[in-house]
Amino acid sequence: MSFVDVVPALEVTDAVLELGDGDSRVRALDSVSLTVMPGEFVAIVGPSGSGKSSLLAVAGALGQPDSGTVRVHGTDLGSLSRRARTRFRLHNIGFVFQSGNLLPALSAADQLRLAGRLAGNRRVDAEALLASVDMAHRAGHRPSELSGGERQRVGIARALVNSPSLLLVDEPTAALDRRRSHEVVQLLADRAHAAGVAVVMVTHDRDVLEHCDRVVEMVDGRLGVPELVG
Repeated sequence: MSFVDVVPALEVTDAVLELGDGDSRVRALDSVSLTVMPGEFVAIVGPSGSGKSSLLAVAGALGQPDSGTVRVHGTDLGSLSRRARTRFRLHNIGFVFQSGNLLPALSAADQLRLAGRLAGNRRVDAEALLASVDMAHRAGHRPSELSGGERQRVGIARALVNSPSLLLVDEPTAALDRRRSHEVVQLLADRAHAAGVAVVMVTHDRDVLEHCDRVVEMVDGRLGVPELVG
C-alpha cells in the first residue's frame, strides 16, 4: 500500500507520561513517537513494565499523556473534552483484550449488538460480522461454550462493530496454543490489509510476529528502531 498523502490512523508525537507519586514515580512513556498508517499492522514488543500498556491507553483515548500529542485519523485527542473523547473512542477505536473479555451471560451475537447499542448503532449485523471471523455457526453460544480461540474471534468481531479506523490489541494470544495463536494474529493481519484498518498489537509472543508489517521494541518507556517483517 502507498501511504502518500494518506492521513495516519495513529500519530503519537513526543508523548510523555509519568505514573505514581514521590519516590515511586516512573516515566511510563519517555518522548514516544509512533505513526501507524491505515491498513498497517504494527506489533509492539518488550518486557513487562516497559510502557506498552501505557502507550495503548493514550492511543485509545483511555488516558492522556502529560505532554506531547496523540492524533487518531487527524483528530487531536487532547483537544477534546472528556465526553467528546469517550464518544470519539466509541466510534473510531476498537479494542481486543486478552481472552476476548466477553460478558458471560451474552451469546456471541448479543455481545456485538450490545457494543453497537452503546455507541448508538442499533443496526449491527451481528451474523455478518461473526461470519467475517468464521464464527457465524457459533452466534448463539455463550463464552463458556467457546474455546479460547473462538472467544478471541468474537472479541475481534465485537471490536469491529463500529467500523473503527484504529484497532488496539492487547496480548491476544496469551491464553492460546501455538496453532490458534497464529490463526488469531493472521485474522488480524487479514482485517488490516483487506479493510484498511490500522492495527497496533502489544504482545510477548514473538512466534507470531511474522504476520505483522512492522515490529517495534519498547524498553523503559522508549521505542526502538522499527523492524520490517517479511
